[in-house]
Amino acid sequence: MPDSIRLVAFDLDDTLAPSKSAIDARMGHLLIALAQRVEVAVISGGQLTQFRSQVVERLPESDRTSLERIHLLPTCGTQYYRLRDGDVHTVYAHSLTDDEKSRALTAVEEEARRLGYWESETWGPILEDRGSQITFSALGQSAPLDAKKAWDPTGEKKNALRQAVADRIPDLEVRSGGSTSVDITHRGIDKAYGMRQLSEQTGIPLDEMLFVGDRLDPDGNDYPVLAMGVACQAVDGWEQTADFLDGLIPTLPPR
Repeated sequence: MPDSIRLVAFDLDDTLAPSKSAIDARMGHLLIALAQRVEVAVISGGQLTQFRSQVVERLPESDRTSLERIHLLPTCGTQYYRLRDGDVHTVYAHSLTDDEKSRALTAVEEEARRLGYWESETWGPILEDRGSQITFSALGQSAPLDAKKAWDPTGEKKNALRQAVADRIPDLEVRSGGSTSVDITHRGIDKAYGMRQLSEQTGIPLDEMLFVGDRLDPDGNDYPVLAMGVACQAVDGWEQTADFLDGLIPTLPPR
């Protein structure tokens, strides 16, 4: 744990809330209490609409200063937003080109079909263009949590697909996303990239940041943050995150 914490960053799904679900009221109040002391960031492979529905729209009424300390980094930091005057404002958004999107969509669909991972019955679309990221969700964007956990409990399918797609499009970054997803972005894009962007935009050194996530294992999409040397707190579900914040927040001086 850093001696001086000036920013706490969080993964979203299974860290702040169950996958694709809204944060609990308890978590909303904890995030605001934390923002009264330090900068607060959320970094995820999800798109901005998920950040809005899962987090922003669920935050309790608060003072303007606390809300303006909240940083939103969808698609692992290829997009960056801040809360200003009651709305979400763009800091930057780095999109894939049409050619990159086309090649990514073709590669991931063809490899998923070849490996037998293209499901005929899903909850919503399997492929999604998020502007700066192409996402494959094996069971669809709105699949229930139990179904997603059952589809690939060991991560073997997702890792096999990730490697097959990476071999097809070596100029792009292909990485494991959530429990059933594979994300494709520009090279060098992962949550470590998002943390570096936070440092650049805020002026806060990485050694004064703390990252909280549920996938800090070597195959997990939070691992790049740990590997770059940022202090990390591993959790297993939003309830553990809430318990951790209950202990952390009183140790941080109010601002």
